[in-house]
Amino acid sequence: MTSRRTSSISAGLSFACAIALTVASSVAVLAQETINYGVQPATQPIYIAKALGLLAEIEKKHNVKIEFRSFSYGAPENQAMAAGELQIASAGMGPAIVASARLPAKLIAISILEQTAILVPIDSEVKTLADLKGKRVAFPGEGSQQYPLLIKALADAGMKISDIELFKTKGSDVPTLLQQKSVDAGITWDPHVSNALAAGHSRVLLKAEKILPIKEKHYIGNGEYAREDFIAKYPELVQDLITANVKAIEFIVKDPKKAGEYWAEQIGFPQKVIDYSLSEGISVYSTDIVPGQDTIDAYTKFLKDAKILNADDNPKVDGSFATKALAAIK
Repeated sequence: MTSRRTSSISAGLSFACAIALTVASSVAVLAQETINYGVQPATQPIYIAKALGLLAEIEKKHNVKIEFRSFSYGAPENQAMAAGELQIASAGMGPAIVASARLPAKLIAISILEQTAILVPIDSEVKTLADLKGKRVAFPGEGSQQYPLLIKALADAGMKISDIELFKTKGSDVPTLLQQKSVDAGITWDPHVSNALAAGHSRVLLKAEKILPIKEKHYIGNGEYAREDFIAKYPELVQDLITANVKAIEFIVKDPKKAGEYWAEQIGFPQKVIDYSLSEGISVYSTDIVPGQDTIDAYTKFLKDAKILNADDNPKVDGSFATKALAAIK
């Protein structure tokens, strides 16, 4: 009787353990990690990757959920990454380089060229940089990449920042200020540049490619960067995300009209503004998103000269993901 009871108990325990293991296994399979991707309401390629269904494929392959977290500019985006709230991000090249130098993060791709321009009202008497002397110029703050570009543009014209009156504002407000003629000029990034131009009330005084041409004769406008712990833990996922960016850029170059439709849906900007940006080369896209050392060294020097980076700030760069992504589409 005891032997039979013991056998029965053992069988019951084995069955219970089997159920527990099955449940545990099911929970493990169902567990889905959320990957927070920092973005901005701009014509970033990652939005096109989402519209093309590329992110859905990555989610299924890696059993993750990719969530976009939107920021109006780079500083709060970097704060979120520093706090571990973002695993990967897309932002202006200035904030991207700062993050890769001061945070546990690496720059892994250059996703947009150009983007920035100095604008003036369309009927302004200002024809050259020298004409800005004593004028009021809107800019998005000293921590932005637009600030050192403005400094360099003025220096190239034989002027100092003290020769103009700076007016700090959000990049998105620059078109309105120009339209109202509350400022004499403004420096901002796309799609705000194209918004002002497409509306017909402003014109370009100077594009970024004339201030600092360092990749394919263009300025480098936007970068992809990720936390080092995320890269180390999920290298295949990082690779797939960067490859998705390259495939998206390839689509943008081949079918800019459709890309404009997708962006209009994703970021809520008028398609005519986005179409203007693409047709006029305000934002420029190249599938060669590799952050080459010479390019990054030149840009780092630019930020150090402008005191955005300290002398001992050196960005961490990993171009292997971009190199493999580029090879995958050839």
